[in-house]
Amino acid sequence: MEHSSSDKLPAGLKEADNPKYKVGSQAVILDDHMPGMKDAIATIVGAYDTTVYTVSYVPTTGGEKVTNHKWVVHEEIMDAGSTPFATGYEVTLMADHMEGMNGAKATIDTAQHTIAYVIDYTPTTGGAPVKNHKWVTESELSAK
Repeated sequence: MEHSSSDKLPAGLKEADNPKYKVGSQAVILDDHMPGMKDAIATIVGAYDTTVYTVSYVPTTGGEKVTNHKWVVHEEIMDAGSTPFATGYEVTLMADHMEGMNGAKATIDTAQHTIAYVIDYTPTTGGAPVKNHKWVTESELSAK
C-alpha cells in the first residue's frame, strides 16, 4: 500500500481550535491503517476539525475494491457542501493520498465528526519515515 507524502491539504479544511494533540507534539499511534503504524511514535503535523469517513471504492487505476478505507475527510469529497454525508451515500472522491482514489466513486461506510490529524512517523517494521500521513483521528492516538 503506497501512501502519498504530499503536504497538500483539501480546500476549506478548518484547523482545530483546541486539539488534544498540538502541532509539533508527539503521540503513540493505536491503529494500523498501514503495516508498521501501530505503536509507532507520531509527530503531529496538523489538526483539523472535520467529518471523517470510512469509504469503499474501486481505484481508478483498476484492481480490487478497497473496503472500509480509513479515512477520507469531508473536504476531500466532490461537491461536499456543508452537511455531512450519511452511511450508504455514494460520492466521488477528490483525495489523492492513495493511488487511484482521486475521481473514484465511493460509498460512505461510516461517518463521524472529530479532529483529524496529519502525522509523520517511522514504521515499527523498519523502512523510511512516512511524512504527512493523512489521516488519523484523535481516538487513534495516545499520549506518549
